[in-house]
Amino acid sequence: MKKFDVLIIGSGPGGQRAAIQAAKLGKTVAIIEREPYIGGAGLHTGTLPSKTLRETALFLAGFKQRAVFGFQFTLGRDVTLSELMHRKSEVIRRQMEVIIDQFSRNNIEIVYGSASFISATRLRVSRDGDVGVEYEGGIIVIATGSRPARPRDVPFDKDHIYDSDSILKLDKLPHTLTVIGGGVIGCEYACVFASLGIKVTLVEKKAEILAFADTELVESLMYWMRHAGIVMRLGEEVTSIEVEALNRVITRLHSGKVVISEKLLYTMGRIGNTDGLNLDAIGITPVERGHLTVDKGFATGVEGVYAIGDVIGFPSLASTSMEQGRRVICNAFAVEGLTCEMPGHLPLAIYTIPEISMVGETEKGLTEKGVVYEVGCAYFNEVARGQIIGDVHGMVKLLFDRQSHKLLGVHIVGEKASELIHIGQAVLNFGGTVDYFKDVVFNYPTLSDAYKEAALNGLNKL
Repeated sequence: MKKFDVLIIGSGPGGQRAAIQAAKLGKTVAIIEREPYIGGAGLHTGTLPSKTLRETALFLAGFKQRAVFGFQFTLGRDVTLSELMHRKSEVIRRQMEVIIDQFSRNNIEIVYGSASFISATRLRVSRDGDVGVEYEGGIIVIATGSRPARPRDVPFDKDHIYDSDSILKLDKLPHTLTVIGGGVIGCEYACVFASLGIKVTLVEKKAEILAFADTELVESLMYWMRHAGIVMRLGEEVTSIEVEALNRVITRLHSGKVVISEKLLYTMGRIGNTDGLNLDAIGITPVERGHLTVDKGFATGVEGVYAIGDVIGFPSLASTSMEQGRRVICNAFAVEGLTCEMPGHLPLAIYTIPEISMVGETEKGLTEKGVVYEVGCAYFNEVARGQIIGDVHGMVKLLFDRQSHKLLGVHIVGEKASELIHIGQAVLNFGGTVDYFKDVVFNYPTLSDAYKEAALNGLNKL
């Protein structure tokens, strides 16, 4: 039996940060990965590949050039996703090299195999069905991530019906695509494929997409989605999906409508990777969708066993998983000066076309809480950089308290929204007011200048 101070199951973003933080505290660490490569779904099948495809689509479809110069490129019908994502393999290889180098410099041992619990301090790691090797850990962190949900009544295959992992293995671009699910993943892929000239139909059982986001921003996104040719069937529930003899996917809706396409992408939720861990051995029972329940310090309730990342559910972001990984170790070893709780204002980015990003409160949330607030808005057509790059429909929206002027929320749609949001996030985390944007000097011309215009717009209403 091999003994370590810390055993971490899963080498995704959360597991990586947990391992490095533990090593920095002088602990002996082993990270266990069931796949023959490290990095998790975020590096190999999720975040990085999908964002690589998005950047390629933006370039090849001439999205920016169309707005500025009035032209766009034309793609050949036989182009494959592997050709579109030629950069992906190089980026993944480089990222893996960086991670392995970090592990090596911090004396973190990588163990390849599937882990299962023997007790709260012992794991068995096996490969290819062998007996396995036992490992003992002072603490054990479950960071096994998640996978796309695959309901039994959806006939997934390799040729017609895909989930968000397998869609990247398309042999060639289809002419038509049905996307089931109007959440983050569904909207992102719908926008990407539509920008490549594919006729996309998006089906969502709720009456709106991205229900958690600011209504005004979602309406702006929906305008551009329709402008890109995406047909949205909202408030529609799927009753059946089948592949007919002509290799067409037939999606029947409860209303009686029928959607016909060459391919279908199913994006209704993800499931925590907890099966196979033998959690019964330590008295842990996963809740809905295989997720684990933890407290604010990421403890499972079993002494010495913690869980982080997608496997504990919302918000299921690589960014939050990384910070959870760092903080779970500091909490487990009671590191002085660092609270175990996550910061209150976490940013969220949706990589649709255009991007949406947000941090803090929404108008709906403030109204429900009875907070008297004001809104300041600025469109990118009011700032010179917006005119230069051709994004004249982007917007920065600030929510702030009418009395104290304290910033309460920031919502952005448009170019670089996922980057711009961090300015507002910093002001929120430091408890700043909207007056900061009014008084500060931004570089010119920049999109950041929209913060000043939005602040002035809101303050003028007072």
